[in-house]
Amino acid sequence: MKFTIDKHDKYVIFRLDEPKLNSLISPKLKSELILINTEGQRNIVLDLSEVKYSDSSGLGSLLVGHRICKSADGIFILTNLNETISKLIHISQLEEVLNIVPSNDEAIDLIFMEEIEKELKNETR
Repeated sequence: MKFTIDKHDKYVIFRLDEPKLNSLISPKLKSELILINTEGQRNIVLDLSEVKYSDSSGLGSLLVGHRICKSADGIFILTNLNETISKLIHISQLEEVLNIVPSNDEAIDLIFMEEIEKELKNETR
């Protein structure tokens, strides 16, 4: 599996450099997402700009990313989805569960907004 990781203090941008997110890639992606999370990162941006196709096992790996970030009180964001993957997520009714934004910049903005909101909530307690 080919991918690129761009680590920052508050988040990681993980770009999957594969044309297909299928049953061959999905287990490896899950492992990488879990590894990133166990290294202390709770906010993960998954850039799917290179991915042209996904199947149900690929969607499963996206849900794993969502679950591990949520359990770490973080956020999992999908960016740069093509129309085929967007339709699959819509058909699967996962657009209400997954955080999807058009670009990495918007994902970063969302992460910082979430972090500020958490800090404000902690201050009022």
